[in-house]
Amino acid sequence: MAEILIRFVVGGLVVSAFALLSDMLKPKSFAGVFGAAPSVALATISLTVVKDGAPYAAMEARSMIVGAVSFFVYSCVVSRVMLRGAWPALPVASFSLLLWTACTLGIWYIALR
Repeated sequence: MAEILIRFVVGGLVVSAFALLSDMLKPKSFAGVFGAAPSVALATISLTVVKDGAPYAAMEARSMIVGAVSFFVYSCVVSRVMLRGAWPALPVASFSLLLWTACTLGIWYIALR
């Protein structure tokens, strides 16, 4: 229960800090980027260091980075395809999830193996 409480407090503080940062940036569409994801990742890594040690937390952080890079590729492909053509969102997003999976496994195989 204490771990959950720490996640809420740390996550809330970091979300507030990122919200202040995003409020100062232009355009306002950056607000979502600086919203929840960085704070959840920081809270998770902090708790992982305390609970399981730094080496395990480093491995988790590398996995988060691989996921973020793959999500960036996914986002670029989805936005590009959706803006260029009249493709329905569900097939584009579904196919792009396969691309995200391939990208994640490829980066893991090349860099983290």
